[in-house]
Amino acid sequence: MPLMEWTEDMSVGVKVIDDDHKKLIGMLNELNDGIRADKTGASLESVIEGLLRYTKYHFAREERFFAKTGYPGGAAHKAEHDLLARRVGNLQMRFETGQSRILSTEAMEFLKNWLTDHIMGSDQQYGPHLNAKGIH
Repeated sequence: MPLMEWTEDMSVGVKVIDDDHKKLIGMLNELNDGIRADKTGASLESVIEGLLRYTKYHFAREERFFAKTGYPGGAAHKAEHDLLARRVGNLQMRFETGQSRILSTEAMEFLKNWLTDHIMGSDQQYGPHLNAKGIH
């Protein structure tokens, strides 16, 4: 059973952003599956690195849309992105230094809750703005 599933009420009304969110949820589920299956460090490290890389890519995409459209909540939204990037970077460092058990339940619950709250909260706020500026 996946840790997290995409639902239509998560849609922000911008296809490329929704597709990014679906991919991030899939990557989070892949990491969770790896942890639950007690996979080795190297395979989990690859998944963590991919998740971090794609998260940064996605955040940059959103932030480009904010800049292009003059989204008034852009700075606050970017601050949320920066906080998550630091937290995920910290989780990655803890894993790479051999503290992998810390990564299990604590990390997965944090990531799931953050992603759910972010998509259902602040991401929902920019959807109508981007749509009004012609981004669907």
